[in-house]
Amino acid sequence: MEQRNISEVSGFLLLGLSQVKEVQRALFFLFILFYSLILPGNVLIITTIWIDQNLSSPMYFFLANLAFLDIWYCSVTPPKMLADFLSQQKTISYGGCMCQLFFLHFLGAAEMFLLMAMAYDRYAAICRPLQYLQLMNRGVCSTLVGASWVGGFVHAIILVILTHQLPFCGPNILDNFFCDVHQVIRLACIDTYRVELLTFINNGLVILTSFMLLLISYSVLLLRLKSSTMQGKSKATSTCVTHIIVIFVMFTPAIYLYTHPSEPLPMDKVVGVFHTVIFPLLNPIIYTMRNKEIKNSMKKLIKRHKLWTT
Repeated sequence: MEQRNISEVSGFLLLGLSQVKEVQRALFFLFILFYSLILPGNVLIITTIWIDQNLSSPMYFFLANLAFLDIWYCSVTPPKMLADFLSQQKTISYGGCMCQLFFLHFLGAAEMFLLMAMAYDRYAAICRPLQYLQLMNRGVCSTLVGASWVGGFVHAIILVILTHQLPFCGPNILDNFFCDVHQVIRLACIDTYRVELLTFINNGLVILTSFMLLLISYSVLLLRLKSSTMQGKSKATSTCVTHIIVIFVMFTPAIYLYTHPSEPLPMDKVVGVFHTVIFPLLNPIIYTMRNKEIKNSMKKLIKRHKLWTT
């Protein structure tokens, strides 16, 4: 393949979500409102778990890490999107595009692998309760979180290497609000069949495989709980159901975006908004709203803060 140094393209033009100024302004205020309500909620979840000693179990350790990843994940594309709503020229440099592509897939894949670690945690709690504390000690939990980050990094760096080696000679227009890897690859000046196939394997097959493994795991756990007489059965069942909800919320748009043919579909941008902006910030909220312990701890923390400030 030809190297990047012969490329004439130094940046890309983003068409964004809409070309109508009134719609852009409305979307700007809508997303600002969403962030002002949801983002502090994620910060509160992390703070509550960090401070409250009663929330020191592995499940909450993973939840705090999920909230942390989601906050950073939602800091990759939305700032640029919000700035473009108020800008006439929606451009992004080549380097900025590659950085956006890397961090989007790095953090997204790390979340995916973290959900698999959370599934293992539920398996240990339900199927091996007597050995749970030994199986899920702090060292094991930290290793699983670290492995999630490493897995996300490897996944993302492969995509960046595959994309960076392509020559871009023009056109440079992306019909999106962020640098989607499939759209960027299609702008290359050479035949990209092999690169698109490798991208699909790295993205689509990994996502589908992880999704199926998680669904099978939680289905087995729910069947195990159904025939079990263990204490806290209803709480364990509720936790597994919550995990399944989050899995569908996270994986459904990812499957849509990265497993269909390379040609764009009409709903790509809408699904992209939910995948990169809305759903990630909602994931920890879903966990929290279905968990009495963390809700009570958050209420106590808020009351304590009010007493300190009065």
